[in-house]
Amino acid sequence: MDAAPSTIPLVRLLAAFAPTLLLLAILRRWSLGAGSALYANGRMLLQLLAVGYVLTLVFETDEPAIVVAVVAVMIGASSWIALRPLRDRGVGSYLQVLVAISASGVVMLAIVSQVVLDLPRWFEPHIVVPLGGMIFANTMNTVSLSAERFEAERSRDVDPLEARNTALDAALIPQINGLLAVGLVSLPGMMTGQILSGVDPLVAVRYQIMVMCMVFGSAGLGAALYLQLRGAKP
Repeated sequence: MDAAPSTIPLVRLLAAFAPTLLLLAILRRWSLGAGSALYANGRMLLQLLAVGYVLTLVFETDEPAIVVAVVAVMIGASSWIALRPLRDRGVGSYLQVLVAISASGVVMLAIVSQVVLDLPRWFEPHIVVPLGGMIFANTMNTVSLSAERFEAERSRDVDPLEARNTALDAALIPQINGLLAVGLVSLPGMMTGQILSGVDPLVAVRYQIMVMCMVFGSAGLGAALYLQLRGAKP
């Protein structure tokens, strides 16, 4: 296998922003909120630059409390971001999202890290933190989609159970599409990263299967739990 990829020079990295600039121009031309997209890209850039330095320190820690704190921040931030499309962003709504994301995400993270991977240290930073990031980010998106769709259905006086089913079905579309496309249309993040780092593709495939299962399970269960907490009960 080839050696691990070298660091991308900053000048060449800027080339990746060319399509983004074109899209921003289109959004502005069509009056579709270029400012919001520009802010999101700028925030992404600053967050990733900052997290690179933070993770360098976190990955070297021997203190489980630090890893737990990082995971807690992920859960809190993802729960807040998930509220973004909703009209009601009060404490009650935040707590519902927080419980849904944390319950499904923490259980899935524990299964993957402690059972599937059987880590020598339960808090292994360079494994628990990246896996937690994938789990909570995907659960956040699915919960957010289900919340927005449920709210939209109820605003049209749709029956709560019918609104629940519609919301969960719609929220799982990206997840199911991802399962159907993997290996045929896309080589997902973990698998691509491992292959670029020189890992045997057959080994990378097993890790990717683990990731797809944990993402689908945590996201779907998180959305279902949120809808139950929201009041869409039989």
